[in-house]
Amino acid sequence: MTSKPFRPGMVGLLRETAPRERRVALTPSDVKRLMGRMNICVEESAGTAAGFVDQAYAEAGAQLSGRAEILSTCDILLSVQPPEVIEELPRRSTLISLGGRDADLNRRLRERDITHLGLERLPRTSRAQAMDVLSSQATIAGYAAVMEGARVLDILLPMLTTAAGVIKPARMIALGGGVAGLQAIATARRLGAITHGFDVREAAREQIESLGAKFVFPEIALESTEGFGGYAREQSDDQQLRLRRALAAELTTMDLIITSAQIPGRAAPLLIDKETVVGLRKGSVIVDLAVESGGNCALTKANDIVDVGGVHILGPTNLSSLFATDASRLFSGNIRALLEYLLDKEDRFRLDASDPITRALLAEQVAPNTSTPTIGAEA
Repeated sequence: MTSKPFRPGMVGLLRETAPRERRVALTPSDVKRLMGRMNICVEESAGTAAGFVDQAYAEAGAQLSGRAEILSTCDILLSVQPPEVIEELPRRSTLISLGGRDADLNRRLRERDITHLGLERLPRTSRAQAMDVLSSQATIAGYAAVMEGARVLDILLPMLTTAAGVIKPARMIALGGGVAGLQAIATARRLGAITHGFDVREAAREQIESLGAKFVFPEIALESTEGFGGYAREQSDDQQLRLRRALAAELTTMDLIITSAQIPGRAAPLLIDKETVVGLRKGSVIVDLAVESGGNCALTKANDIVDVGGVHILGPTNLSSLFATDASRLFSGNIRALLEYLLDKEDRFRLDASDPITRALLAEQVAPNTSTPTIGAEA
C-alpha cells in the first residue's frame, strides 16, 4: 500500500452514538494541553454524558460545531467507540477509536479508504504504556465489577461486629490476574472481603499476593502458559477441562467470583461450566468481564443477570461507562499521549509505518517499506 495524501485539517472529537456509551474520548483539560500544537473541533454535547459541558471545551480553546461540520472539515476523528454509521465518515480520513479487533468494521472502513488506528492493537510495551486504553479502562472495569457484584450479593463484603452478632467477611476470587482482575482484588479487599486470585501464569503470583490476596493455583500439570505481550497462551480443550475441574472445589467456597481471563483475537477461555455453577453456594455471584469475547462462564448472557438455582451470573458489557467521568479522564490521557506521539517536530501528524507503535495501530493497513504519510498540519 502506498502512502495516502492527507489534506491539512483539524482534529475532530465526535459525540458517541453507540448504545450505553457515556464516555468521551478527550476531556477539556487534555484539549487545553493539546491546543498549542493542534486545532481541535468538538461536536456539541460530546462530553455531556460524562460530565463535561460544552462551555468547558470552549474555555479550553476548542471550536464547538455540529456533527456535519466536523465531518466535512476534520481529517482526524476521535471517538471511544467507532461511529455506528460508518458511511457518514469522510473518505480518506483517519479514525482513532476502539474496534481494532472487529474484522467487519475494519473491512467497512477500508472500503471507504479510511485509516483506522485501532486502539486495541497498541502493543503492550513500556513505550506505549501511556497510550494503553485497554489497561486504563480495565482498571475502571475491575472496580465496577466488584461494585456490581456487591449490589447483587445477599451478604455484606466486610466483617461486622455488632451487639446483635458477628457477620463474617465475604470470600472473593478474581479469575485472571490482569489489570481488571488485580483492580477487582484491590477493591474487594478495601471493602473488607477475604480475597483470592487465580491465573494460569505463575508470574502473576507476585502481583496477586502483593495485594494481600491468596494465590490459587490448582496442582495440575500444565504446559507453559506464558503468551505474547504478557497475556496467557491459549490452552487445549483437555487442559481447560482439567483446569475447570481443579478450580471447581475452590469456587464452591467463594461468595463473589470476578472473571476477566481473555486471549487477544480468540474466544475467552471457559473457566466455569454448568456443572461448576450448579455446585456453587446459593446466593453467590459471578461477574463475567469476558462476556464480549464469549465469556469465562458457560451460562453468561450479555447485559443480563442469569439465576441458576440462586447463583446469579452477571454479564455486563462496557462497565467502564458506568463511571464515565473518571473513565473518560483516563481514556483522554491515553489519547493525548498518542496524539503527541504522532506529532513530528513541526507539529504535523505522521504515520510512520516503520515505527512499532504506529505499525501495530495500523495493523494490516500498511505493507513493508510504506513511506511516511502526513495526516494533518501544524496548528
